[in-house]
Amino acid sequence: MDMTLTAKIKIYPTAEQAEVLKATLSAYRQACNAVSVVIFDTKVLAQAKLHDMTYRLLRSNYALRSQMAQSVIKTVIARYRSLKSNGHEWTLVRFKKPEYDLVWNRDYSIVQGLFSVNTLEGRIKVPFEPKGMEQYFDGSWTFGTAKLVYKHNKFFLHIPMTKTIPTVDEHNIRQVVGVDVGVNFLAAAYDSQGKTTFFNGRKIKHMRAKYKRMRKTLQQKGTASARRKLKTIGQRENRWMTDVNHAVTKALVRQYGERTLFVLEDLTGIREKTERVWIHDRYETVSWAFYQFRQMLEYKARLHGSKVMVVAPHYTSLTCPKCGHTEKANRNKRTHTFCCRTCGYTSNDDRIGAMNLQRKGIEYIVEGTTQAWPASLGSCQPAPNATPSQGRRTKSARTSGELQAPTSSVSEVGVVDTALDSSANS
Repeated sequence: MDMTLTAKIKIYPTAEQAEVLKATLSAYRQACNAVSVVIFDTKVLAQAKLHDMTYRLLRSNYALRSQMAQSVIKTVIARYRSLKSNGHEWTLVRFKKPEYDLVWNRDYSIVQGLFSVNTLEGRIKVPFEPKGMEQYFDGSWTFGTAKLVYKHNKFFLHIPMTKTIPTVDEHNIRQVVGVDVGVNFLAAAYDSQGKTTFFNGRKIKHMRAKYKRMRKTLQQKGTASARRKLKTIGQRENRWMTDVNHAVTKALVRQYGERTLFVLEDLTGIREKTERVWIHDRYETVSWAFYQFRQMLEYKARLHGSKVMVVAPHYTSLTCPKCGHTEKANRNKRTHTFCCRTCGYTSNDDRIGAMNLQRKGIEYIVEGTTQAWPASLGSCQPAPNATPSQGRRTKSARTSGELQAPTSSVSEVGVVDTALDSSANS
């Protein structure tokens, strides 16, 4: 199955090259707006017909090269088709950002370790920084139509890269990991060895509270400068959240390795549900990008020979993994604890969710293979009680008088607690 990722590559043109790139971006944007007016007036979206109507205009008025003119037409058509397919009113599309679409091997290529980019004044060769993305330049990935972007006085190439990744055979799954995502703990992961890893969200929660206070102050001012600042803060917060999700998902994939089945809750519609919480807690609850977390874990898992499955979230934090009793009173949301009203089994509520998700994953594999319960995927028996440390400093959480696992460390996301179930070894 093909996988496509978009790599954001920073390029480093000289001062003279930067001026050429700026002029090219400006001409491309103006050309897009000119074609947009034609489409808006005529409602023509057929590429061949639009080519006849605008190609000579683009070449003569904006000095675009042949491939640039073709790309302008395709870019504007795509924007209007998107407008139409999304059910929006027919309105004039305006291009404001300095961007330029480049076709691989026509508008850009890699020559002697440099990006060769087509401009109004011919090709220029600029160095780039592939830091952290070296694996995408090993020749196994196919480059697609890139986008040259100028933002904050910096130039970037956004390059879609495609590679055929083998589909993970469920018969070869080595272990199943249930991952419960939330606010108090960013993620609680329960694996086939009965070990639980908690990604502490305390620092993240404090950061979100800080952004909330900043937003409140600026919203009360209501000035034009305050609104601009609000937009800047929103962008900064989005970048920060994306970085945290990258760090957590990368840590999960690295920790559990290949041939792992990660089981997540299907949190579609979670925003509408969580907006019914108290106003004081609403921002912290709805501002987390759960779907982005899922998307990142899916593609990182595929790259490392693992897989992600999504299951219904019903009762995962209310069902006792020991006796199967389900009751709302089992869970105390205020203290984030779980205590079964039938058998008395006690643990952290996020850990309970991860345990039940892990069991659903095992049941899925067993039903699909029609074989006996694979011992390598974990025991059918529930684990002893274990609750993560709630102190200021992170410590590995002990099970009920049994073994203690070493603490894991993930510097990008703050703190990780681990708890080990002795029953996993029995």
